[in-house]
Amino acid sequence: MADSVDFWWHSIDFGHGVVTPGRKNPALLVRELASMRLPDLHGKTVLDIGAWDGFFSFAAERLGAERVLALDHHVWSVDIGKGIRYIEDCKKRGISPARPEDTPNWQPDTLPGKRGFDTAHKALNSHVDTMVADFMTVGLEKVGAFDIVFFLGVLYHMQDPMGALTRVAAMTKELAIIETHAIAVPGYERFELAEFYSSAQLNGDPSNWWGPNRKALEGMCLAAGFRRVEIALSVSNIPGVGSALRKVGRALEWAGRYALRSRQFLRVVAHAWK
Repeated sequence: MADSVDFWWHSIDFGHGVVTPGRKNPALLVRELASMRLPDLHGKTVLDIGAWDGFFSFAAERLGAERVLALDHHVWSVDIGKGIRYIEDCKKRGISPARPEDTPNWQPDTLPGKRGFDTAHKALNSHVDTMVADFMTVGLEKVGAFDIVFFLGVLYHMQDPMGALTRVAAMTKELAIIETHAIAVPGYERFELAEFYSSAQLNGDPSNWWGPNRKALEGMCLAAGFRRVEIALSVSNIPGVGSALRKVGRALEWAGRYALRSRQFLRVVAHAWK
């Protein structure tokens, strides 16, 4: 069953010594799950927006959630293996890739990107519910509201991040856990800033649009309707680079030279409460 899927993003343990060969290895996913600092999910309802292969949906089910709904559309509509190979080929050729919707890899009628989720769902004998829908256009009443909402690796793909967070807030009863790419600009931490990616500047991926800093992410969540926000994790995406740049920044400030303006890439997890 694991071998029947052309491309896996998540490494999912099927049991019997079988783990799907995901781009995200098991150790990384265990760390990411721990970094979410989940509350007790027993008896809770959970919505996983942008579920992909479903690792976090199935984890919520395993951790005792009463009901889990996996919602996706964009990833499930793409032939992921071909799409990633296309992006990698564009990088080698030094050209900007087209967005998935503008390539033959976009197949919303057959949902090739959902094969991994469906296979894992069957292998795990899971009861996670699914909804194929565009998160930004589906009727809120159709989705409903959930105790806990996962919004993992999605925000920076949104052309309208404020609109997206407003919809997340409307679907959340208690807590939304938001994991996203973010930036930090040393010396400008007090400002609410976001970097805009008009093409494929971030990782060569044209579906990436925005990189907010921590202060902007907190402010956006509050403006979207959450009453309290806490940054649960903020780490450099490049090991060692963040601390090195901070040391350089302090040295430049001490020497009275120009402020360090090179932005850092971060991975941030925010807890937003209703």
